[in-house]
Amino acid sequence: MFVSVPATSANLGPGFDTLGLALDLRNEIIIRPSRFLSISTQGEGADNPKIKKNSLFLSIFNENYKKLTGKEENFRFEFHNRIPISRGLGSSSAVIVAALSSSYMAADIKCTKREILNQALRYERHPDNITSTVMGGFNVSCIEGDRVYSKKRRMPEHLRAVVVVPNRTISTAKSRTILPKMYRKEETVYSLSRAAYMTALFMSESWDLLRVASKDKLHQARRMKMIPELFDVQKLALKHGALMSTLSGSGSTFFNLVYEKDAANIAEALEARFPQFRVFNLALDNNGVTTKV
Repeated sequence: MFVSVPATSANLGPGFDTLGLALDLRNEIIIRPSRFLSISTQGEGADNPKIKKNSLFLSIFNENYKKLTGKEENFRFEFHNRIPISRGLGSSSAVIVAALSSSYMAADIKCTKREILNQALRYERHPDNITSTVMGGFNVSCIEGDRVYSKKRRMPEHLRAVVVVPNRTISTAKSRTILPKMYRKEETVYSLSRAAYMTALFMSESWDLLRVASKDKLHQARRMKMIPELFDVQKLALKHGALMSTLSGSGSTFFNLVYEKDAANIAEALEARFPQFRVFNLALDNNGVTTKV
């Protein structure tokens, strides 16, 4: 059994907890029946004892598998991790979605992507990352009760993502503590208008207007102050032709949407200016979670 889940970039500036898209940078898991529990981890987190145990994945997998089958059984799990951990690229959402999808495969029970998405809410109440992890593409989403309502737009092949991954993390929980408990009406309207405008631009493929739509006054600048170099990352990316340049999730990664023809030059400029950071030149993903028996 094989499960593959994409990285995601959420918020996209003004779309706080509502907008996200999937990137073609994937974690892959191979699951086989076994007489005893066996785990091997390669790639991101392989040298971290806590990550290596994949406790979150196993907890969700075992809970759901027992619920589906009434049994507790052993499996061999082979994790091939490519998504940087705790960098704002949806690594936690990838684990949640992969664990749920794997449990259904192991139980030999079919499950729709919408069902997986709604179940993922038990572990992640912000729908931006989990929706794009499951569905792929660009997604606008909201929660009503215990259900995610979302709309997807497939992304064209002539666009790519250039993401800059700093050598330091920004904790999602910590970054939320620096946000104000109350906002001025002008700040809220500013970001709300741009989130609505950005959604319209993605749905109509009006890419050249994204620079205006991707501005935000709710969270982005406040979080970027935790790693001040991110302001220079954004400035340089936009100078070299990025369509939009935004903090990915709560950071520390910075996401740049670019035309394919500009991707290599923008990536090279960012690598030269920030040699201490990792730069990925990625295709966009339209598939979301995929499975194969």
